[in-house]
Amino acid sequence: MSLIERAVDKLGPHRTERQDAPSLPEQVAAAKPSPSVAESLVSRAVAAGARYAPEPAAVPTKPEAPASAAASPAARPAPTVVPVGRAPAAPAAKAAPVRIPIEMLRARGFVTPDAAPTAISQEFRVIKRPLLANAFGRGATAVKNGRRVMVTSAFAGEGKSFCAINLAMSIAAERDTYVLLVDADVAKPSIPRELGIESGPGLMDCLIDPARDVGELVQPTNIERLSLLPAGRHHEQATELLASASMKDLIDHLSDRYEDRIIIFDSPPIMMTTEARVLASYMGQIVMVVEAGVTPREAVTDALASIGSPEVVGMVLNKAREARGARYQGYGYAG
Repeated sequence: MSLIERAVDKLGPHRTERQDAPSLPEQVAAAKPSPSVAESLVSRAVAAGARYAPEPAAVPTKPEAPASAAASPAARPAPTVVPVGRAPAAPAAKAAPVRIPIEMLRARGFVTPDAAPTAISQEFRVIKRPLLANAFGRGATAVKNGRRVMVTSAFAGEGKSFCAINLAMSIAAERDTYVLLVDADVAKPSIPRELGIESGPGLMDCLIDPARDVGELVQPTNIERLSLLPAGRHHEQATELLASASMKDLIDHLSDRYEDRIIIFDSPPIMMTTEARVLASYMGQIVMVVEAGVTPREAVTDALASIGSPEVVGMVLNKAREARGARYQGYGYAG
């Protein structure tokens, strides 16, 4: 019996007990009550027998699609994940130090930290003292950009890269001074070969792509206070890149970012390329390497004239021979 039948049966005044009496729906259908009467009956039925309300019919569910018809993960919207209380990301790990074969360098006559004094190491101790004094304002006069030191020569083969490495090694032996050695001889880089290490991205990569972070290309080494910046990729317009505003910005950035370091630039030969002349304009100190008995005096004079007027120019007489054998000697100021 439906809810309406129960309510009408309870409220109707002439309820009959006959088993064969017509059902209430048949009576209602025959009587065709007006809409107001039907609404009243429904209202009363709901008020009187709401607790007998049947459960709602089950809504048929759509059968699951076979696996072949399932939407691919790419077609589904990605869920939104809101991290709650997640710890901040850990900083990127620092690059592993480049391992310079110190014993191999020592066997080849290079200056190495913590080694017994040699004739060459003593000479570079003499060479570095005025450079350090000028770099950190301990000289007679202040030197603008004194921490920027360029090592060059008039011609190739005079030993400028050898001197640049030895100077960097000697400065790294100081207890409170750090040094960054930059291979700026972008046409013929030799620092990695001389140190026995692999090359990689460096100076030219930053000039080609100014948005690149130079700090990611500076390589720490197994020598505690020495780091390297390789020359990077070869480029046909190296001179224009070195003369660009990007080069000036890069050197300024290096000076500001590594304010505790002497920055040594191993540059190309002055008389063979134009890159060195451009590079010299950014420097505070120049070390001119001269091969004893080989480099003509006129070439040295022309090389010094082409540099311009940096703050300080020092001269290193290389491959000078004495009775006791080959050694590096002599350092002075020129011009």
